[in-house]
Amino acid sequence: MRLRLKKGKQRELILVEKGNLSWKEFSEKLGIKRNRLLTYFHEECLIPEELFNKFKNSRKFTKFILEKKEDNWGQAKGGKLSRGKTKEINIPNESKELAEFYGIMLGDGNLTKIKSYKIGTYSARIIGDFYKDKEYLVNYVKPLIEKLFETKVRVSKFRSSNAMFLEIHSKKLVDFLESKGFKSGDKIRNNLNIPNWIKQNSSFLKSCICGLYDTDGCIYKLTNQNSHQISFSNKNTRLLKEARESLISLGIHPSKITKEREFNITKKSELRRFLKLVGFHNSKHLNKVRMFNIAPSYSGQILTTKL
Repeated sequence: MRLRLKKGKQRELILVEKGNLSWKEFSEKLGIKRNRLLTYFHEECLIPEELFNKFKNSRKFTKFILEKKEDNWGQAKGGKLSRGKTKEINIPNESKELAEFYGIMLGDGNLTKIKSYKIGTYSARIIGDFYKDKEYLVNYVKPLIEKLFETKVRVSKFRSSNAMFLEIHSKKLVDFLESKGFKSGDKIRNNLNIPNWIKQNSSFLKSCICGLYDTDGCIYKLTNQNSHQISFSNKNTRLLKEARESLISLGIHPSKITKEREFNITKKSELRRFLKLVGFHNSKHLNKVRMFNIAPSYSGQILTTKL
């Protein structure tokens, strides 16, 4: 269930619980992504009852609960269901581009699906950091979505935070993604994974993994060492295992999963193999590859079709 609190009280509760922790530390403590936590803090979304009950001060704020909504209730501001028109979109065939978009959604995306008689809210949203991911989201992901589905993509920034998002309102898009295996609502609770239509095609799999690494991957230099790591992290244990198994099936050998949430690629030969077979499209990763000189000849993978 989702809880609607008196205006400003959801924000106040989260601020009290956060204390002196950074947003990153607080989100890791709660087991949710930082950007998702910020949507609750800015009251863009109704807070899940399960998360509310984790807070030490939840009892003090129980009196501010105005109502409970179904679990798939979306944004707090989207709480008022609007009369919708069935917007036509292009239904794409299975392709590398679609597989990459699916990987991006598995990493930083979510679907909202609220059904009611003659009215409803249906949307797909991809969240990122305004300063680190803007170039990637606006100049790469947005055109990718518009090419695939022939629909407009809204670009917005959350108030008083560094989070931004791409959003598409379309029942047909939500229905299509669900038909391909992506359920609406909480991704971890839904135990989302890489669907068979992607896993059974190595080209699709490489593109999907690229989308996953562009959103949930990172590159860094090991402390006091002349070596680097490409790391992948996700709270969904099933997806984490499948991403690792997928790399192995492609001939790339990462470390074992550590802390039940991440694995790494460290050997120079494996790093270069990853870049050759999978690669990145997110400029924040590409810039680090060049800065660290991991693969001197690597300039970034590009789609075979112009976006």
